[in-house]
Amino acid sequence: MRNSDYYFPAVALGIAFVAKLPALRRGWRNPLVRSVCFLVFTASICFFFAAPPTIRAVNDLTGVPNFSGPLVYCIMSSFSCACLVLIVNWQGGPPELVRRSSRRWIAGYAVVITALPVFFALSNAPIERLRDLDTYYATTPFIREMIVTYLVAHMVAAVVTTTLCVRWARAVSEWLRVGLVVLVIGFVLNLLFGMAKLTAVIARWAGGDLDFLSTTVAPPIAASGGLIVTVGFLLPLLGPQISGVGHAWITYLRLGPLWRQLRSTPGEHVPLPQIPWWAAPDMRLTVRETGIHDELLKLQPHLDDDVRQRAHDAAIGNRASTQAAEVVGVAAMVVAAVEARCSRPEPEADDQIPAGAAALTATLSPGRERLVQLSRALQSPFVAAARKQAAPTESSSR
Repeated sequence: MRNSDYYFPAVALGIAFVAKLPALRRGWRNPLVRSVCFLVFTASICFFFAAPPTIRAVNDLTGVPNFSGPLVYCIMSSFSCACLVLIVNWQGGPPELVRRSSRRWIAGYAVVITALPVFFALSNAPIERLRDLDTYYATTPFIREMIVTYLVAHMVAAVVTTTLCVRWARAVSEWLRVGLVVLVIGFVLNLLFGMAKLTAVIARWAGGDLDFLSTTVAPPIAASGGLIVTVGFLLPLLGPQISGVGHAWITYLRLGPLWRQLRSTPGEHVPLPQIPWWAAPDMRLTVRETGIHDELLKLQPHLDDDVRQRAHDAAIGNRASTQAAEVVGVAAMVVAAVEARCSRPEPEADDQIPAGAAALTATLSPGRERLVQLSRALQSPFVAAARKQAAPTESSSR
């Protein structure tokens, strides 16, 4: 792996951790919030300290060859523990049971994290190894135990979390299920990383050489697994917000045809507030929706219920649903009213105006979705047909 393959994820996860700090300050007492932040933090520093340049720098700074080895292994074990604790808190249940289970996992991995530097201190590893410490010292007393301890701890976490996620995913839906599926993929990769490393170590014990599994195959698997696991945990938290933003943009764009139709003619229109470029899509959508309602209100003196009725009947005759026919009829009436306002800015009194206004109000009363339907109905052929039929009537009346 290139050095950038370590540092880019480290920076990205570091930014995510900084972004979560306000939530951590507000919800420090919430174990779920603490677990998420700790997991993102450990993932970030794991990538950073596992990069060969950082390994060399740490070794040089401490003056101890291979000091980075137990340091990185401790961080990886902390990440594994964070995954387990987060899953336990995420699933929920009786508070006392959740706390007890979390404390057990924390205690177990605290033993592992304590044992790793102890094994290293008891060993003799004078030659610095930046990329193949596991296999180079696979048969060295105490280094061997250190390597097996961190690999087994890593694989246990991968197996347990995968099992929990698979069981849980069957009972949930939407973003939570998506996040759990992503987590399963990430944990399986973590398991494959541990298996590749352990296979290479066992091959050394047997006098063989499968070092490529540890030095070439395992690192990219670990990098992918760590990133995917972090994304899997963040998806259920950020997914609803992403969906909300996406839905707001889609609705904003779908209201575009109606918005342009209402403001397509010259003359005075409802003034719009200035929206900064960084404004959230919800604000843009609210401004557009409010402007549409204001324009429709100004359009009421030009509404012709006859136009609406013709388009409605044509849609019904073409086997459209009652609701669709109602929306098509109102769309035809709105388009005709826009054109009428352009030709006759000051309308005369007309018995059809109150009926048209009532039909417009009744059609749009359920809310925003009806506005979207009205915007889409502008492209209906029945709208154009009703307008053509209305034109001769207006000409003869004049």
